[in-house]
Amino acid sequence: MSEISAPVTAPELHFLQPKVGVERRDDGSIVLSSPYPLGAGVVQLGVYLRHWAEAAAERTFLAERKDPSQDGDWRGITFGSARKQVDAIAQGLLDRGLGPDRPLMILSGNSLQHALLTYGAMQVGIPVSPVSPAYSLMSKDFSKLRHICELVRPAVIYVETKGPFARALDSLELGHVEILDGGEAAFGALRATRPGAAVELAFASVGPDTVAKYLFTSGSTGLPKGVINTQRMLCANIQQLRQVWPFLLEQPPILCDWLPWNHTFGGNVVINNALANGGTLYIDGGKPAPGLIDITVDNLRRTSPTLYYNVPAGFAALLPFLENDAALRDNFFRHLRLIFYAGAALPQDTWRRLEAVSMQSQGRTIAMVSAWGSTETAPMATAVHWAIDRAGVIGLPVPGTEVKMVPNGGKMELRVRGPNVTPGYLKRPDLTAAAFDDEGFYRIGDAGKFADVADPVKGLVFDGRVAEDFKLTTGTWVNSGALRVAALSAASPVLQDAVVAGHDRDFVTLLAWPNLAGCRSVCGSDDLEVAGAMASATIRQHIRDALAAYNLANAGSSTRIQRLLLLFEPPAIDANEITDKGYINQRAVLDNRAADVARLYADVSDEDVIQL
Repeated sequence: MSEISAPVTAPELHFLQPKVGVERRDDGSIVLSSPYPLGAGVVQLGVYLRHWAEAAAERTFLAERKDPSQDGDWRGITFGSARKQVDAIAQGLLDRGLGPDRPLMILSGNSLQHALLTYGAMQVGIPVSPVSPAYSLMSKDFSKLRHICELVRPAVIYVETKGPFARALDSLELGHVEILDGGEAAFGALRATRPGAAVELAFASVGPDTVAKYLFTSGSTGLPKGVINTQRMLCANIQQLRQVWPFLLEQPPILCDWLPWNHTFGGNVVINNALANGGTLYIDGGKPAPGLIDITVDNLRRTSPTLYYNVPAGFAALLPFLENDAALRDNFFRHLRLIFYAGAALPQDTWRRLEAVSMQSQGRTIAMVSAWGSTETAPMATAVHWAIDRAGVIGLPVPGTEVKMVPNGGKMELRVRGPNVTPGYLKRPDLTAAAFDDEGFYRIGDAGKFADVADPVKGLVFDGRVAEDFKLTTGTWVNSGALRVAALSAASPVLQDAVVAGHDRDFVTLLAWPNLAGCRSVCGSDDLEVAGAMASATIRQHIRDALAAYNLANAGSSTRIQRLLLLFEPPAIDANEITDKGYINQRAVLDNRAADVARLYADVSDEDVIQL
């Protein structure tokens, strides 16, 4: 095994010097590892709360605006107060008989109560299962919610307000399950419980193998799977983050974030980053969707984060506001040290636009980085901890983690092994067995390649989902992930997302959703709605011209886009087309919208299809 290192290129952020161990095997596989040992860290997350409750009792840990539509102010909770309430909640849950086999389920979204319940339960060994609110509030049949409830078998289900969840709750076989709401009579009484010796005894019994959470995947290939998250996984991931980004220990982070806690990134990285490093998280009640993005914008007028997390769709929705509002732009960048994009690859055009608004505001660019992993890896398996100049780089293995690259259909499939990897799926030994190879590496399903084959220390580049690539009738492979990102970048700012079609066809096409904020910017109209964006001659010509220019530079059959159809109906969560973080499931969209795909390939194309 060889070790490769490079100088740190952003010393002002005190990144860990990038290094990587490289083992090349005779079968063509490559095992990458971090030469840095993983530090001891803590045995459970509750230790961090107790530390900061002593070291910075009056510092705000969490804050939210209960009714941003009514111009509500931030309502915060300090570390000292959080510790007291968490201990009280822990006692109240123990008094109700909750424990390893009697979990807590949370159906509501991010909130102060959600956080206090989560940390109260986890610190005494009660598993928490936060469930996507969309399964209760947007679903028509509640099938996913029923499936999850049957797997978890909760003793208590929490909803912030019972009214909106009434139909969902009525669909469940609740038996003796207690429904707890956020009102003073229920939640208020819980956090007024006097903690006793039982809390300390249970706290001391929690160790690395204690189950902290059951996080459910989006169900992209069927019903959601319950990913077991242990304290070892969560604590290892936070220790890994602190090692690769040591600047977190120098200045407590200030965060303003919407990413849902029922997903691994928001629930395991964002909030735990604030917890472990004595930071402050302003809970953003918005999200990158029409109407809700305005809440995010308003929240960013009222905070100045030092570190900003988002997904590519979130940046795409936010950018028109940053580009057109100098006051918002200056407030956003005032204290910002680092931008982090998670999830799907960021279009390079979005990267350039973020750099441009940063230069407008501060006269300098803000460092942008990413990482890679999944719900099963807590989620971080690799991370960027050096300055990069383009999107797509997902970094190097974090301390304690190995990444195996295995040849698969012309790509290198990525697999992960380390203390941050799940022990398996809740009550599904069959899925657990299939998820790991004979060396114990988790099969994540993604592909990666070296940013520079001659210099592995420059990191890996995300190379799409192995299962999403396909062949044209010519036998040519189409890298759908790279093509999607390139198309969104070329048509910027008018497309929100897209899926690539063409399996066993003669040419490549796109199904796409318009980005309303971007379309309004191009049209110069604040009143443009989805139907108007789809029918607008200006928008359609913008797409036609932009993708025609892209095609001139990408003439190959695997990269050239011949037709595009704008979609009126948003992706459906019941049909597995989207998660509540905005990630699109290509396979599900293509299957569910086969009629739209047929329109793209009809011999006589209808007028809605944009010909390129």
